[in-house]
Amino acid sequence: MSMIRDLRAVVRPSSRVSLRKDSGPYDTTRDPATATAVVDCAVYRDGRRLVTEGGQLTPQEAMRLVRRDGGFVWIGLHEPNEAEFAGIATEFGLHPLAVEDAVQAHQRPKLERYDDSLFTVFKTIHYADKHRLSSSSEVVETGEVMCFTGRDFFITVRHGGQGSLRALRHRLQDDPELLAKGPSAVLHAIADHVVDGYIAVADAVQDDIDEVETQVFSPGRKGTPRGTDAGQIYQLKREVLEFKRAVAPLLRPMQLLSERPMRLIDPEIQKYFRDVADHVARVQEQVIGFDELLNSILQANLAQASVAQNEDMRKITSWAAIIAVPTMVCGVYGMNFDYMPETHWKYGYPLVLSVTVALCLGIHRTLKRNGWL
Repeated sequence: MSMIRDLRAVVRPSSRVSLRKDSGPYDTTRDPATATAVVDCAVYRDGRRLVTEGGQLTPQEAMRLVRRDGGFVWIGLHEPNEAEFAGIATEFGLHPLAVEDAVQAHQRPKLERYDDSLFTVFKTIHYADKHRLSSSSEVVETGEVMCFTGRDFFITVRHGGQGSLRALRHRLQDDPELLAKGPSAVLHAIADHVVDGYIAVADAVQDDIDEVETQVFSPGRKGTPRGTDAGQIYQLKREVLEFKRAVAPLLRPMQLLSERPMRLIDPEIQKYFRDVADHVARVQEQVIGFDELLNSILQANLAQASVAQNEDMRKITSWAAIIAVPTMVCGVYGMNFDYMPETHWKYGYPLVLSVTVALCLGIHRTLKRNGWL
């Protein structure tokens, strides 16, 4: 049971522990210059990686070693096409429907059970750290990790530039006791790794939403809310929706892995999927809250824009009312009539001017007292 107690520490290393650098004979990013999508292929026996003299094994060679001497093989692929994946699918007896999903990608998170294997799809999420949120910047970037879990094999197919499993493979190889539990331990480690990424992204998105909320409700000129660009809020809402599409469908597969006995999942590992499912549920609640909060912020921002427009219209109307008084007086005395009151009176001009100024000041004071100016 000491291995099980250390499971969380292996999957989630402490920030004080310095991880081994990502070096060695394997990588998780496909080199465009290579003719194969296989970025790593290794056999693990008693939790330890077998080192061969001829370098990296082919999937067929690795499987022959497993069938002869036991253990399991872990193959990592990056964006394979149909031809590249056909030989592996045949060698391991993968179901054609699962193979088609793995090659085409753009799948929703799910868990499918076939005769001799489990097919699991994870959406990986990466927070794009931007200096300033704009109406066109992407907050979260997504990728996909698809896992085939068998009795003596584990195959990962990764799509997109996110979701590297290199450091995770290194950590698992540093704990042979955990790897000795077989492919189910690797599946749990990947699930926990992906969900940990969700938690980190949720915290970062929360900071972005707090920043937008502060911009919307912070006072501007004369104590009124200054608001913000609605495009920023809408873009952030779209990113949250993308986040929701990755998290929400994953809850049920994690619950199935934690609650329903499966012959391909070690019973000691299965109980730890319950913790992963709890974290997925927590992140899902956060994402739903983000969506509702952004709706409220967007409505508040639009309401503030309407209030600001009404405020401007009231000021324009107020000044138009003040200017209407001298315009009317000048219009009357600008008519070409010979007999008009005070036209030839010596004090007519100062009187009319004084009355006009007095009326304008009276209207201005009244509008000012009523909050229109």
